[in-house]
Amino acid sequence: MPQPVTYRGMALIVPDNDSEWKEYFAHARQHRLMLRACKACGLMRYPPTHACPWCMDLGWTWKEVSGRGTIYSYEVVHHAIQPGFKDATPYGVVLVELDEQRGQPTADEGLRIIGNLVKPDGVSFEDDTQVAIGKRVRVVFQDLAEHMALVQFALSDEAPPGHVWRLPE
Repeated sequence: MPQPVTYRGMALIVPDNDSEWKEYFAHARQHRLMLRACKACGLMRYPPTHACPWCMDLGWTWKEVSGRGTIYSYEVVHHAIQPGFKDATPYGVVLVELDEQRGQPTADEGLRIIGNLVKPDGVSFEDDTQVAIGKRVRVVFQDLAEHMALVQFALSDEAPPGHVWRLPE
């Protein structure tokens, strides 16, 4: 049985036989954002599943990505269901389209990954008024144990490539 890791009062357990997530979090602990890439078609995927969602091939390899991207969508959590997040509300959860593989396999699809919007320290939540579609972000890692880190995102100082949009308050 794997040792549970505590994050904001919750036990995070990745079973020993869950190779997808066990390896993903181990790479994150080395501060490397690694995703699975299909050996047949070359497309990367998140979450790290066994079969390629586009060509169904079972061959894959880990590939490192920059962790830089653009907020594709977001939500602001105002009512935390987990007690450990109550003191952080409101906070942003972002869906980030990574720079790698943008617009592939189709113009409407890209390599997207979800995480919390945090300050550059990787731990403190960013002011929820700062989250907006189109803003640039970069990956930051929140170390939780010797074998695990969470992938989070912090705002980048890069200028957005286009229009920035936020739900009116």
